[in-house]
Amino acid sequence: MLLEFLYSKIHRATVTDANLNYVGSITVDETLMKAAKIKEGQKVDILDVNNGERFQTYVIKGEANSGCICLNGAAARKVQKGDKVIIVAYAYLTPDETIVPTVVMVDENNRII
Repeated sequence: MLLEFLYSKIHRATVTDANLNYVGSITVDETLMKAAKIKEGQKVDILDVNNGERFQTYVIKGEANSGCICLNGAAARKVQKGDKVIIVAYAYLTPDETIVPTVVMVDENNRII
């Protein structure tokens, strides 16, 4: 049996853009992706601290060190530029496995602190 556990998260990132006319996903600064061990195309949950929305999408790699956190397509309707979001990734483990989640804390400009 496999159980789903927290793998990593980018905590309280600031949404830099919301692009309704783009094919759905979230564009994330490559530097943040690497720090959080999140891969391009990986499914993630997005938790909007400002409005309580919770939804799933997949990750597209953004320019490194750009601070980019952009919700695209239908997901753009669930956030506003400036909202704080938590980007969460999970891993499937057997009951005997354990994991220490990676937590990436960022500042107002989405720089790692």
